[in-house]
Amino acid sequence: MLARIFSGTVDGVNGLQVEVEVDIAKGLPAFATVGLPEAAVREAKDRVKAAIKNSGYDFPNRRITVNLAPADVRKVGTGYDLPMALALLAASEVFTSDILTDYLVIGELSLDGGVRPVHGILPIVMAAKELGFQGVLVPMANAEEAAVVDSIKVIGIEALCEAVEFLSGSRQIKPTVVDLEAIFRGDGEDLVDMSDVKGQEQVKRALEVAAAGGHNILMEGPPGSGKTMLARRLATILPDLTFEESLETTKVYSVSGLLQNGKGLVIARPFRAPHHTISDAGLIGGGQTPRPGEVSMAHNGVLFLDELAEFKKNVLEGLRQPLEDGGVTIARASSSMSFPARFLLLAAMNPCPCGYQGDKHHNCTCSAQMIQRYKNKISGPLLDRFDIHMEVPAVPFKEISDDRDGESSQTIKERVVAARGIQQQRFKRRKGIYCNSQMSSRDLKKYCELDLPCHSLLENAVNKLGLSARAFQRIRKIARTLADLDSSEDIQARHIAEAVQYRRLRGKT
Repeated sequence: MLARIFSGTVDGVNGLQVEVEVDIAKGLPAFATVGLPEAAVREAKDRVKAAIKNSGYDFPNRRITVNLAPADVRKVGTGYDLPMALALLAASEVFTSDILTDYLVIGELSLDGGVRPVHGILPIVMAAKELGFQGVLVPMANAEEAAVVDSIKVIGIEALCEAVEFLSGSRQIKPTVVDLEAIFRGDGEDLVDMSDVKGQEQVKRALEVAAAGGHNILMEGPPGSGKTMLARRLATILPDLTFEESLETTKVYSVSGLLQNGKGLVIARPFRAPHHTISDAGLIGGGQTPRPGEVSMAHNGVLFLDELAEFKKNVLEGLRQPLEDGGVTIARASSSMSFPARFLLLAAMNPCPCGYQGDKHHNCTCSAQMIQRYKNKISGPLLDRFDIHMEVPAVPFKEISDDRDGESSQTIKERVVAARGIQQQRFKRRKGIYCNSQMSSRDLKKYCELDLPCHSLLENAVNKLGLSARAFQRIRKIARTLADLDSSEDIQARHIAEAVQYRRLRGKT
């Protein structure tokens, strides 16, 4: 007998349909799985056999062949257990079903017949909806994650016998439904706030500009000046995730298996802060079976690199592609996978190895050669990709001891949201552009026109500071953001002057 059921897999962060075919023929007992299965898929035969027996069904002692189509796509993971078991029972005529091929099925089996959660449910369910399936059978632990996709029935399954009874029509299972509005309302208050930071008003202003225009920012200052404290509060002034952005981000976390229990959506902008010992595969993504790296985990959020100069040079250079393209493509001999990586890059570093170069209250113990070698760890092309360069000085005692709270994150966020709204209206007909930092040369010509005073001021700055062509374009983008924060249609001289100040760190451009 032959039976067919549909399942799914992920390619990068996109779902793909997989057809599970089971044939039971006469001959010596055997269980063969074909269709480029990796180790976990080949081991499924032992889990399936034990789960069927322990669920009270007879396991056929015949020659069993399982084909996973398309056969040229490598099959990984444990999500094929449940569809293989159901197809095998259907081929054995243990049950009959008129809706067997109307549902996409995925789930891992335990030896007692229970159904365990798997990774990558959200992109698979999104693909099932696009392919026109009536519904999906998923592990109960993944049901809320799957239910964020509307217009498709999500049936949560806890055991193999439940799936058999549902497909045969002897049991009714109520589809899982989630309230998306309630999910977004349940984000709660941030544990950190900009009002916690004493002093550093100029740096706060730079972070506001970075958040408003999506500009990458590099902070340099001595230990204890508040770089990390400021960095961890940047996400609190960014606009809330839209539903589309939330789905994009959740797909990455779903594939990585990092969704929090009971949460079907990522509703807060990610803030990722990898340690400086991270490998290039950990930061950019990779592995024998490519997985998302930290740049993808920070998609639609903030990637914070503390102690930037301590990262390995080859790791930092790997940032160039995601910063320019908003994504990462990882190629292997058998296939290549793409992951989204559109994030705001925030980095912090000391001015020298000991951290106290230029500090009035501490003596720097580093030689000129040590300082130069330390700064050379960051290449010019990478440094040039930071739109804003900010010096973070030590905070005077008078400001530290001041009991008054500074501006709250919510107040700053309102200005950022207003500026982003102007940009969304500006770029509503431009696909793939969401903020000023992503403008192309054509957009700069159209939206960043300069009058004579602005042009003269910028020309003097370029000549005196020796700014590169990329820095020249960055200044215009920052000036456009400053004008948006002022609700000004035209870029004015004060916007150019402030934008130039954000490109003067250590004389590097």
